[in-house]
Amino acid sequence: MAEEKYVARLKEMYQSKIVPALMEKYKYSSVMQVPHLEKIVVNIGVGDATQDAKLLENAVNDLTVITGQKPLITKSKKSIASFKLRANQAIGCKVTLRGNRMYEFLDKLVTITLPRVRDFRGVSKNSFDGRGNYTLGVKEQIIFPEIDYDKIGKLRGMDIVMVTTANTDEEAYTLLEMFGMPFAK
Repeated sequence: MAEEKYVARLKEMYQSKIVPALMEKYKYSSVMQVPHLEKIVVNIGVGDATQDAKLLENAVNDLTVITGQKPLITKSKKSIASFKLRANQAIGCKVTLRGNRMYEFLDKLVTITLPRVRDFRGVSKNSFDGRGNYTLGVKEQIIFPEIDYDKIGKLRGMDIVMVTTANTDEEAYTLLEMFGMPFAK
């Protein structure tokens, strides 16, 4: 008896619906030309970690709970005296999601998390970088359902970067829109 492999809902949707739609819209000659989501990087900068190391630990725990993956601690590159920052000091954490975890995170972000934001009118269309990558800033980590409001020490924002293989912002926009990203009208 063959064991069935789990495939994320959005990955299945990408293969069955999005690829044919993009091939038709942009007249690609090969399936390999169709842009796809390469990775999602979630980053939390903890500037106050220079004074209190416990704050970085809390951010790492929050990011682990949100993404289901252990974060990498990022360190400063050079010293800046006015910020009381020394070179090679821990100042943040990031997670790079790929494969099924990436699709699961995107699914959760689009269907559950973003609609929970107060006064939400859609995400900005202007956050593309010119090479088909999209960056989204989140002001508070409490919009994620996994975070227990009573157990957080401090509200923290985070950056979510979606890296695609699209050549233009227009192609990346179409790809993310088909994944259900709620862009502002």
